[in-house]
Amino acid sequence: MTAHVTESRHIRSLEPISTAHLFPALESELLKLLAALGPEDWEKQTVAPKWKVKDVAAHLLDTQLRKLSICRDRSAPESAKIASHNELVAWVDSLNEKGVSVYRRLSPRVLISLMEVASRESAVYQLSLNPLESAHFPVSWAGETESANWFDTAREFTERWHHQQQIRLATGKDKPGIMRRELYYPVLDCFMRALPFHYRNIPRPAGTLAHFQIEGDCGGSWYLLREQDKWRLVAEAVAEEASRTVIPQEIAWRIFTKGIGHESAKAQIEVKGDAELGLHILTMVSIIG
Repeated sequence: MTAHVTESRHIRSLEPISTAHLFPALESELLKLLAALGPEDWEKQTVAPKWKVKDVAAHLLDTQLRKLSICRDRSAPESAKIASHNELVAWVDSLNEKGVSVYRRLSPRVLISLMEVASRESAVYQLSLNPLESAHFPVSWAGETESANWFDTAREFTERWHHQQQIRLATGKDKPGIMRRELYYPVLDCFMRALPFHYRNIPRPAGTLAHFQIEGDCGGSWYLLREQDKWRLVAEAVAEEASRTVIPQEIAWRIFTKGIGHESAKAQIEVKGDAELGLHILTMVSIIG
């Protein structure tokens, strides 16, 4: 297979993802969604086991206010020495739990009014960032210890998107909702940036190519190439594919955010070729937690 791989200097990597301009549209959809919920909707269970709809909404408000405070205003009253990924997850989970416990006490009307302000200020802040400068936080689930702003902004966009989609799924307002190409494709593209890190311990000969296809109007194809000592996401098929994994767009976001069981997801995808290589994506998590 290696003999047929395009020379590495001619292999194109993926381009940065542009999402800063999309926040106003996504946040507008969220505010309209929350305003349309009935009293019973706020207590419906979501695919996040510990959270009902109001918990997710409280989390969305908490994290937006927290990020503005830390990143824009450089105010971080809570800090911790993080020595491992597990410690990072535990710390973030603790912050999230505290935030949800505070903001779920609010009435829906008050919660929405605060979110209107936070969403507006957050959108302005994201647009103010130089996308190529270093972000305040690295995208840890992609294995990075330092990330560019464009990646952290895209990560933030995926957080806002998938939590809103959790609410939509729980309340039966998920179609078409925000599963539109202009909003969903950037989320998928960001999630898939975790592939090289997720596959780091899966050995294959140099030149091995894995093809991952998200099926649907919002989807696309991503190609993972094995180089001498690492995996690399490339922009096109540069060799004969060793495996192809086809995932319906309806469940793709749930796979990468722990919103669907492994066996249920496995039953809905298709893998051709190297099964171990193709199926390993089902354990990929593109969120902290």
